[in-house]
Amino acid sequence: MTFLTLAHIRAALSLPDFDGEAAQRLMAPRPRVMRRATGRAGLPRQASVLVLLFPADGELAFVLVHRAANPHDVHSGQIGLPGGAQEAGETPEDTALREAREELGLTIPVELLGRLTSLYIPPSDFMVVPVVGHVAQHPAWQPDDSEVEAVVECPVAWLLDDTRKSVEDWPAGAATMQVPWYNIAGHKVWGATAIILSELEQRLRAVQG
Repeated sequence: MTFLTLAHIRAALSLPDFDGEAAQRLMAPRPRVMRRATGRAGLPRQASVLVLLFPADGELAFVLVHRAANPHDVHSGQIGLPGGAQEAGETPEDTALREAREELGLTIPVELLGRLTSLYIPPSDFMVVPVVGHVAQHPAWQPDDSEVEAVVECPVAWLLDDTRKSVEDWPAGAATMQVPWYNIAGHKVWGATAIILSELEQRLRAVQG
C-alpha cells in the first residue's frame, strides 16, 4: 500500500494550476450539476467541512461521520465529513473547526493546511468549502449522539487503491444515474463527500507522479 506523509499532503495542496473541478468530476454522479444555476434567485448558503488528518497505526488517516437519522436533514443517514452551515462572522475555517468540535468532541489543536475546491450542493443549495487540517495525535472521539451515529476512520492511502472504487447505476426518478463510490470500511461513500475526496486523491496522485 502507498505510504503517505504530511509532506505529501502539503505538496498536494500547493500544486500550481491544478484543476480541482476536473478532479472532483471523476467521482461525481452522472449526471450531476456542478455549478449553481445562474438564474436561481438569491445566494447559496455557506458551509464548510473538515478533512481532518491524524496518525493511526503508523499512517495518516482522516475521519468520516455516519450522520444520525434526521427527517429535517436531506443528508441524514449518509457518510460524510464533519461540517455544517456557516454562522455569522465565521470564516470557512472557523465553521469547519466548530462543527468538528460539536460533532466529534474534538479538543486538541488543529493545524490548518489549506483548502480544496469549493463545491455546490444542489439539493440543499449550499456552497461548501472543504478545509484540510492536521492533528499531531490520534483524537479521543466524543461524538454527539444526536448528530453522529458512528465515527469512521480511513487511511488516506485507501483513496489511491482503485480496488476500493466502484460505479453503480442507481434509480433517479424515472431515469438512472451512474454513481461512483469509495468502499470505506464497508460503507458506500458517494456524492459530495466522494467528490471532495476525489480531488484530494488526484492531487496526491499528481504529487506522486
